[in-house]
This record gives sequence, structure tokens and C-alpha cells, in this order.
Amino acid sequence: MPLGIFHHRQSMLLADTVGHIPQLVVNLVFCLQLFARPHIHRIHNKVVVISAGVEVGGNKHLPVVPPKPPRRLHADAMAFLRRDLTGLEGLVGVVGHIAAGFAAPGTPSDIAMLEWRIAAEYGFTRVKITGNTPAAAPAEKKAAPPKKEAKPAPKKAESGEVLFGKLPKDHHRTDISELTLQSGTVSVTGKVFAADSRKIQKTNAAVLSFDMTDYTGSIHVSKYIRQGDDQSILDKIRVGDYLTVRGDVIFNRYDNDMAIDVAAIAKETAPQRQDTAEGDKRVELHLHTRYSTLDALTDPTAAVKTAARWGHRAIAVTDHGVAQAFPEFWHAGAKCGIKVIYGVEGYYINDVDDLLAVHGESDLPLDTDFVGFDIETTGLDSHIHRITEIGAVRVENGVVTKSFQTFVDPGMPIPPEIVQLTGITDRDVYGAPGEAEAVRAFLDFVGDLPLVAHNAAFDIGFITAAAKRSGLAFDPVYIDTLPIAQALMKQLKKFKLDIISNALGLPDFNHHRASDDAAVCARIFTTLRPRLADKGAKTLSDAGALVAELRKNDARRPRHITLLVQNKVGLKNLYELISKSHLEHFKKSPIIPKSLLMQYREGILIGSACEAGEIFDAVVRNRSDAELDRLAAFYDYFEIQPLCNNHFLINDGKARDEEDLREFNRRVLALGRRLGKLVVATGDVHFLEPEDEIYRHILMASRKFPDADKPLPLYFKTTDEMLKEFSYLGEADCRDVVVTAPNAIADSVESFELLPKDLFPPSIPHAAEDLERMVWDKTHELYGENPPELVTMRIKEELDAILGRHYEVIYMSAQKLVQNSLEHGYLVGSRGSVGSSMVAYMSGITEVNSLPPHYRCPKCKFTDFENVFMPSGDKYGCGADMPDRTCPVCGAKLAKDGFDIPFETFLGFGGDKVPDIDLNFSGEYQANAHKYTEELFGRDHVFRAGTIGTLAEKTAYGYVKKYLEERGMTVSKAEENRLAAGCVGVKRTTGQHPGGLVIIPQDKDVTDFCPVQHPADDATGGIITTHFEYHSMEANLLKLDELGHDDPTMIRMLEDATGVNAREIPLDDPETMRIFTSPEPLGVPDGDPIVGHTGTIGVPEFGTAFTRQMLVDTQPHEFATLVRLSGFSHGTDVWAGNIHDIVVNGIAPTDKCVGCRDDIMLYLIDMGMEPKRAFKFMEAVRKGAIHKGKPWPDGIVEEMQQLGVPEWWIESCRKIQYLFPKAHAVAYVTMAFRIAWFKVHEPLAYYSAYFYRRSQKDGFDAESMLQGIDKCLAKINAIRRNPNATAKEEDLLTTLEAVYEFYRRGFTFAPIDIYKSDSYKFLIEDGCLRPPFVAISGLGGSAAEDLKRAQDSGAKFVSIDDISDACPKVSTAHLDMLRKLGALGDLPETRQVSLFDAFGEM
Repeated sequence: MPLGIFHHRQSMLLADTVGHIPQLVVNLVFCLQLFARPHIHRIHNKVVVISAGVEVGGNKHLPVVPPKPPRRLHADAMAFLRRDLTGLEGLVGVVGHIAAGFAAPGTPSDIAMLEWRIAAEYGFTRVKITGNTPAAAPAEKKAAPPKKEAKPAPKKAESGEVLFGKLPKDHHRTDISELTLQSGTVSVTGKVFAADSRKIQKTNAAVLSFDMTDYTGSIHVSKYIRQGDDQSILDKIRVGDYLTVRGDVIFNRYDNDMAIDVAAIAKETAPQRQDTAEGDKRVELHLHTRYSTLDALTDPTAAVKTAARWGHRAIAVTDHGVAQAFPEFWHAGAKCGIKVIYGVEGYYINDVDDLLAVHGESDLPLDTDFVGFDIETTGLDSHIHRITEIGAVRVENGVVTKSFQTFVDPGMPIPPEIVQLTGITDRDVYGAPGEAEAVRAFLDFVGDLPLVAHNAAFDIGFITAAAKRSGLAFDPVYIDTLPIAQALMKQLKKFKLDIISNALGLPDFNHHRASDDAAVCARIFTTLRPRLADKGAKTLSDAGALVAELRKNDARRPRHITLLVQNKVGLKNLYELISKSHLEHFKKSPIIPKSLLMQYREGILIGSACEAGEIFDAVVRNRSDAELDRLAAFYDYFEIQPLCNNHFLINDGKARDEEDLREFNRRVLALGRRLGKLVVATGDVHFLEPEDEIYRHILMASRKFPDADKPLPLYFKTTDEMLKEFSYLGEADCRDVVVTAPNAIADSVESFELLPKDLFPPSIPHAAEDLERMVWDKTHELYGENPPELVTMRIKEELDAILGRHYEVIYMSAQKLVQNSLEHGYLVGSRGSVGSSMVAYMSGITEVNSLPPHYRCPKCKFTDFENVFMPSGDKYGCGADMPDRTCPVCGAKLAKDGFDIPFETFLGFGGDKVPDIDLNFSGEYQANAHKYTEELFGRDHVFRAGTIGTLAEKTAYGYVKKYLEERGMTVSKAEENRLAAGCVGVKRTTGQHPGGLVIIPQDKDVTDFCPVQHPADDATGGIITTHFEYHSMEANLLKLDELGHDDPTMIRMLEDATGVNAREIPLDDPETMRIFTSPEPLGVPDGDPIVGHTGTIGVPEFGTAFTRQMLVDTQPHEFATLVRLSGFSHGTDVWAGNIHDIVVNGIAPTDKCVGCRDDIMLYLIDMGMEPKRAFKFMEAVRKGAIHKGKPWPDGIVEEMQQLGVPEWWIESCRKIQYLFPKAHAVAYVTMAFRIAWFKVHEPLAYYSAYFYRRSQKDGFDAESMLQGIDKCLAKINAIRRNPNATAKEEDLLTTLEAVYEFYRRGFTFAPIDIYKSDSYKFLIEDGCLRPPFVAISGLGGSAAEDLKRAQDSGAKFVSIDDISDACPKVSTAHLDMLRKLGALGDLPETRQVSLFDAFGEM
């Protein structure tokens, strides 16, 4: 590797000896620079081997400056390393490569700290240090440069179980970052992070495909496996596996990237960090998860598992201001047997006593005599720096009577910057009194009078420290003019002494000289005292209390504070704090004021948090011990953190070096010892493993942080690492802060359940009795007084499960909502799997009858569940597909019913799943449904269901691409995918479920379960949501999904227009069924270039180009097939690349394929599998667990094979990521079929309703749609041919196709008319449709309503000016649109007439 020596941000690059061609190496390990402060490179015997190279941030155009020949440059670098690296045992040097050997290995924290220091010192984008073999390097030998560039010794592989091919015994592993297309055959070892292996149905071949990483880089691995070869490897590679892969490095043309054509694969044991400390282990009390918005990446479950594996007894979660990780920690803690400590790192403001105006209790009158004083010093730290000048004035009866001034010999040189600021030089203080003498004289001058200073903590701190060193007593009452000015002079933005003086009109003075500043400070206090008196202050103590009250709502920079829950009382109080911080105190962040925290402090341990906390900040600002003690009294424990966490303080000038950082931690420890409070070492964890740090760099870069690339190893550290980190405290104190104190806090925290195990529904009087009565009444109405045993057994089974688990309130809540909607004329569609429940059907919640297909007589109640087989011997898929029959008892036409849906898909076996009832209300009625829910349960007990928006893969990939682009870096596509995957799932924002409502029992508060907040922290809408993602509480609280949907709205419009009851439409209407395979029932020829081969344009579920092609491929003739197709289209990886290939290639018919989740369970039970086992497999497939690489249920594949389940069916299940519930599909298809019926039999009513819904979504454009079929067709073709068509144009295409079909059926539009058109609805007139005003794109609802109001008033317009006057919301542009479409007729522009017109007929 070439060695780069950087001078003044230019790059001097070592050239290769052949031709002196400069090289840039992108993936290198260590950046060095010759500089005036080489001591920064001391490593203190940490690192085993360091390879030195160049990293230039990917910039391939840096100028090459070769002032020295390579050998001389190399020699200089070798001398530099030998001189400036301590602990060096030897150096090996050749041109282009340097290895340094050290005595002892370093921890990841040590190495990260060194990387950070080098990067910070020289402004590098990134520094990476890697260690090779721990052997010491031999001494340097003088030798001629070798012909080849030296390389590190290869690493021998020790492979485990061979999964594929054969690995040679003597093979060497290569870092992925070192791979090139010239690498040939290589072995790499790493972790699989993506797997996409697949079988090719047409050829029965397979493709092994996965991505792996060793964290130096990532590579795609693939292998084409021919038919007949062993393809079992496809099921053996899963995400998370740690493998050694051997093969040839090739160029993959499909991915346009480098890949490995695999020859052999062996499974390895993944390396894991271990906590090997003896005795008790530490407890991490400060950990952030991916719920800390765009800031942390720790997976909650992984963190708990790691802590348990390391033997830690407990672990805390402390996300920034939120508690959304609590449920995951709770579940993980229970599984791992480890105590979870719930907490937050809050955004805290001290609105009570951050700055006191009066220190010390004093009944002295407000107008008492006092001494105003000021000091000058050599620096800011009273423990290190010294006083150089003291100035003071005595004020008696409001008049300066005496003054005091003395220089002070500080016993040290005065820094130049201080000289420049104060003008005090070493010569001024030469021969001046020493510290003890000067302070004694000052205290004699003060006597027993109170002191007054500006920002008094600084001055008092220095006098206190000096008095202590001199053995002098000093415990005064003192007054601070800074908070007094902040309280009384709100108009000011800054409160420096000179700014306040000028604002009060006081005389000019020599700022930063003690005597002058003291006099001005005294004048300020004298001037402001009357204002305090005017507000009621009589004594100094009164003044202090008054100022605190006046400053209570002042803007303050939020600090961090850690709050840990001790018990259930504390949990509820924390939820109250989080809720109020989001609802009442949100200012960019959820703020917790101290006054609020004091109110809800019971059961909560208060910690000082990180460097951004109040206590650590006070330490950094060198507040006096007395001031520290005052602030710290509020806290229960204090935190200190590793030096790397606070290293940025050196760059910010708040610390000089690492020793200052150590001293800060020592001072916090001393504070804890002084106050008898625990001090704990915490990690401020933001990611789990050291290699995860890059993901946080990407997140920080996306938020434009200037230091996004600065190394900051905030990973979860072991006890060993923390003990080593804090060893400078001494063995006893180190063990106390790392192990003993954190465990003591953990022991003080009670173990409790985060959420109760039971469901807490609201109360509805007599819910159980009403539900049972309602169900049996409906059962008897449909099936007679003695229903068939199959019916009664099913209902009894369901009722036992529902009532036994007290789910009756859930059912009755839904029943009341549905009934309320029906009473207002709107049908309700059921969603999800609620249609699996016969109790839901009998109580009117759903229209889906989940019994097997059957006949029943509506007159005499005859039933037949037996004669339900097709001529082929297969059972009909649903009752609607069975042939018509008459009742053999009474001759009436039999009703055909039943969709064959098992109840277990809704509530599991024995009701072990909490029912989730989702309802589709009309979009026009949804708000009424929500309001009715509040009426049922009380507004204070109904909350919107909260959601959490996380980084999606596409967004994360965008972050990664931008990150790499900004840094000029190029990596493989696999590495890009790895970096993106590492960021996926991090919280971005919060939101609300579109229709989900969470109901809190009347005898509980919402904070008994979770906090609340505004969605996306936006208070403008007044909406309050649950803080937890609603799924985390679905076993504990009633959640109602009350969604708005177009279908019920259309049904209502169609019923109103035609008088047809949609619920009486037969689901076997032959003409309606025909449009799913041909447009001919609509009068449009099959194969029309726009309409195609179906008539389902505009029909829900089947109107898109995707679903229309699915209809063409499957040619459905039964309602059950339509249900299956709905499952195909709503599932993930069900149709494309799966069932499509099976059907189109003739492998199996549509009705044998898996369309909905229930199909799996029913099919396997029919094949002979035990029902619970079939249910378990169904659950694994429908959630995508099998697809994601999780293990198949034990022995399930072999059992299916033994039962005769075909291989194509098993393989199809493996591909599925998500499956739709059959009951949901039935409900959707039922609504769709009804709407399709209207399209066939009541076309104008259908198009009127359809175009109305499209216009409501700005999806109707009168200009292109009302001017005949030719213009409509031209617009369709223009959009179809445009590869860059916008989303709006694509949406418009949907309506254009329906308009074209409308014209092809022989229908026409009447023109928009100023006197006849409606504002929103398409009116049916004389066999045509008259469009509304909103059909004009861009006109909008307000203008349309304005025009309709003028029309309804009976106005007659003489001119266009009249319209403009009568309709103020109709703009000139709107009038131009109306004129263009002929809506204004022949109205003139103005109402003016000529004399010739007026007298023309005289």
C-alpha cells in the first residue's frame, strides 16, 4: 500500500517504483501526517499491528506532489514512526508498506479512540485501523526495495460444516474489500445479510443467490444449479448465517457488479464478543434503540439477548424522549430471563432554580447595603486557574461609599488571550499580593454585607476556591444580576454586562476590568431594585422567589436527563411526563420542565445523563462545589461515560486534552461521594456492535451534522471494556462505578409486567347477554328452531371462546357501529378475518357466512350441507357457485350460502387470539362513525391508534447513495445494500392509523397503558394518538378499525339512483360474471385496444391493468375463483413469480393454488394433516416466516410429502411473504360484484357514481374527457406512450379508460351548464350524464359551491361580469375554463350595451 504524507490538505502520494505512477488506495487502514505535534500518535501499548496507508475520501483528482524520491519519503516516514510511537517493539519497512508491532492488543474502544484523535487532529474524513497477527515484527533491516509490493500474511481458514461443494484443506481467506476482478479463486468469510435464492419453474433449475459481508466490504454470491443437480443448498442458506465461501471472482452482468461464482460453502461459528470479566458483571443504564429518531440503531431484542448472553442481570432502555421500545424490551426480557429497566433520556429544562437570583436565605430588606464585586482570572477553571484582579464597591443607602481594587499575583503566566481580553499583563501583577493576602483583604472589605455580581457563580466559585486554599471561611449571601435582568428585561436577547448597562442608560465603562465591572454591576442592581419592589418583593428572599417565578417560562436550552422507572407507580408517572412533554411542552423536542418532573417524580430515579446533562455541563463550566451541590441535590445518581463519548469537548475548546476529560469524571465522582449518591459508568449506547458505527454516520450525514464522520464508538461495551476504560479512577472506584453502583440501581428497581396479560375492554351493559340473544335469534331466523348440528356446534364453539375470554364487548362495539351506519343508509364492509366468525355474521357485523357451502330454505328452513359437490367430485368453493335448486319440502327457491372459512383463522384455537375487527365505512360516513364511538365510550377514552414510521429500504438506500456520493466513495452494490439494510427500521416519525381507534376502559386512564402524543408531533389537527404502536397493545385494549372506503359510498349512490337493494343482488348473476372474462356483456367487442378482454375497468378489486391481466390469465367463471384472485393480488409474492407461473405453465389450475391463508389450512386438513399443525404451518407461511428463512415447522415438509402434497405447492408456500385472509377477500369481492352488477344492468347510475368518486380525487379532467371519444383516445395513447408520465397522469389514465368505455357503450355527456350542472355530482339526464363543475380540473370545490349557490338563488346572468360578481370565489382562470367548455353559452363579457343596441328598434 502507498503511504500518504499530507501537507496543508494537499496529498503527496508515494508512487510505485515502476514508472513512478501514483496510486490511490481506497480501502486502506491508517492515515498519517508529518506535523508539528507528533505526540498525538502515541498509542500507549495498545495496538498489535498497524498497517499504514492512504485514505483520501474517494477523491481521485487530488494533485500529486512528488518533491522527494520514494525511498527518501519512505525513510522519513519510518523515522517518524520510530520516534513518535511509544511501546514500539519493531518496524518492518518496504516501499509502500509499513507494519508496526506493539506489546499488547487494544480493545475496540482503544482503537476507535485513536482513530478519532487522528481524524480530529488532521481533518480526515475517515480513519480505520486494523490489526493483523499479534506477533511482534522483527527489527528493520536495510534492504533494497523488493520487486513486488509487500502484502500481509494470508489468513488460514478453519472451516466448519461443509454445505456445498468441497473446500481444500489449505486455503486462505481474503478480506472482501481486497477483492478485484483479477483475484481469481478466493475464500471469504462473513455474515449473510440478504438471501434471494429461487427455483425456475420452466426449467426446474435453481439459482443460489445471497449477499454476505465481513464488514470490510460486501459481495454478491451466486450459483446456477441445473435440473437434476442437488438443490438442497437453497434451503440451507439463511439471513444471519456465518459462512466461508470459496469460488471465482467474476463480473455479474445481471447486477453489473462483481460477484463470486460459488464452488464451496462451509458454515462457520459466528464470532461474538464475550464479557469475560470475573465476578459480577456490569448493568448498562443508558441505551438508545432505533426508536430514538434517526439517531440510534440498537435493536431492542438483540440488546437484551446480548446482555443476557454476557451474564448481565439487567439492562435499561433510555431512548430520547420516548418509550416506544418498551414493549419489545418487555417481551425480550421475559424470554431471556433478564430484568428490564424502563426509562427515557428526557429533554429537560430547569425552570425552577437553574440560576438563582439570591443564594442563601436572607430576610434582609431589598434595599439593604451590599458590596458589588468582580474578578479577572487567568482562565475559566477555578481548580486550575487563578485570580489576577479583584474589584469591589460598597453601596450604602443606594450610594457607593467605598471601593476596593487589587491586582493578585496568580503564580503563573497570564495567557496571551487573557491579556488581550483584560489588558492585565504579567508586569501588572508582578509584586502584587498573593492569593491568600488579596482574598483576606477583600473579605475584610466585604464584612457581613451580601455580595452582588453578574453571572455570580463564576466569581463566587473562584473566591470560594481561593478561600479554601487559604484556610479562610467564606459562605456569603450573594445576589446574581444575570437572572434578575433576564426576569425584568424581557426585550433583550443577550444579557452581557455591557448590553444591560446600555439598555438601562448607564454610563460607559471599561469592560473586563474588575473595578469597572464591579461598579457597573452595583449600578445595575441599584437600578433594578425598584422594579422588584414594584412587583411586591420586600426582602432579598422575596426577590429570589419573584425572579424564579418571572423566569419560569423563559426559553432555555434543553439539557438531557435520565429517568428510570422503579415500580408501577413510577411507570404511570413516566407515561404522564412523556404525554405532557409531547402535548403541552413540545418545542422541537418533547420538553420535561423541572416543575413538572417534581410533580410526577414518585417511583422514578433521576440520573444526570451524558455531557449534555445539567450536572456534567456545570462541571465543564467549572461551577463552584457549592453550586454543584445545589444543582445535584435534585438527582438520585450521576453518570460518567467513556472518554471517547466526550472527546468532541477537546475540539470545542471546553477541554484541553484527555486528562481534562478524566478530571471531569473524577469531579463527578467526588460530587457523588460528597453527597452520598451513586455514580455509575454508562455507555450512552447507540448501536450494538462496533461495526454498526457506519450506519450512524449515514444517519448523521442525512441530518447534515458537520461531524457526521467523526468516529464515536457508542456501541454496547462489556464489563471488561468498561473496567479498562475507567481504570484511571483506581481499582476500587473503577469497580464501584462500573459494576457495584449500576447493580445497586438495578436491584432497587422492581420487576413488573409492562402491560397486563388480560384484555381490558370498555364496559357495555349486558353485552354478553345481548350478543348471545342476538346470535341465536338470527340463527333461528335463518336455520329454524332446530338448526343443523353443524351450525349449532360451530356457534356454540365460537360463543364459548368469545364469552369465555370476555370478548363480547369487542363484538357488541362493532355491532353497534355497523347498525348505526346501516340506520344512516350506508352499508359496511368487513375487513380482515372477522368474516371467519359465524357469531360476527349472526350479529350483523359482517355479511360473510363462514359455514361450508350449503342450501337453506328461507321459507321452511330446510338445509342441505351434503349435496354441494361438482360433477367432478370436488366440493364447490362457495354457495354462490352452486346450481339453483328448489326446496324439496315446500318448493321455494333455496338460498345458496357459505364460503367455508375456519373460525381459527380469526381467534386461533380456543380463542387464544384477541379479535381484531376491521370495518370499512363509507368515506362520507367515517367521521360520523368516529364520533359515534366517542359517544359510546366517552371522548376522553377514545384515542387514535398510533403508528411509527421507520426508514424504508428505498429511503435508506437513498441516504446511502448520497452519503457515498458526497464523499466520492465507490463500493459494490452488495455493500450499498448492506449499508442500506443497516439503516432500515430506524424511526423517522410517528403517525396515525387511518381508521384505528383505541378504547380505554371507563375505570382506567390511558397512562395506565401507554403515553399519548400528537401524530408526527403536529398539534395543529388536535388529534391525539397512542404513543405505542397500536399492535403492541392489541391483546390489552379494544381497537376498532373504522376505515373510510369508496365501495360503501358507491353502493349508497347506486341504491339511491336506482332503488335497487344491493344486498339482494345475486352473487351468481351470469351476465355480471361474464364481464370478468369479456367486455361483450357491456356491448364492447372483445379485444378492444383500450378495454381489452375484460369488462372490469372501474370495478373494485379487478379494475387495474395488473388484475385485468390476471383475469385474462385465469379466465374465472366462479365466484370462488374471484375470491382466490383477490388473495393473489393482495398478497405479497403470491402471484408474480409464483402462482402466475404455475397457472400459465399448466402445472396446476387456479382453484388448486394458495390464494388466501385459509386455503393452506383447509387443504392440509383435507389431505389428512392434524388441524392444529395445519394452522401452525398456515401462520408461518402467511406472515412470511418461511420466506424470510426461518425454520419450517419440524418435519412439516416430510409430512406433507407423505400426505401427497405436490412439490410445486410446497415451493409456492416457500415464496410467499404475506397472505390475505379469505374472509377479507370475500367481503371485498362481494362489494365488487355488486358494483359490477350495476355496471352491467344500470350503466348510467354506475358511471355517475364512478365518475363522482374519481372527481373527488381530482381524477377527472373535463377538457380531455367531455369532447368525444377521439380526443379521449388521443389522450390515452399520449400518456401510454410517455415513459416519463407523472403520477397524476397515470391516475388520470384510469378515468380516461372508463370514459372511453362509456363512449364505446354508446353513452354521451351533456355539456357543463351554468344553470344545470351540480357542484359535485354527475346528473343523469335523458340517457346521458351532465358533469358537475368540479369535473373541470383545477376549479375546485369552493368555486363549484359558489356557482351552485348562485344557481340555486335563481340568478339570471346577463354577462360574465354578473357571474364574477355573484361568485367571488370563481376566478378569471375558472371563467376561462368554463367558457372553453361552453358552459357560459353566448354570454357577453360585460353588461355594457351600445347606443345602437339600445335604440336599434326605435
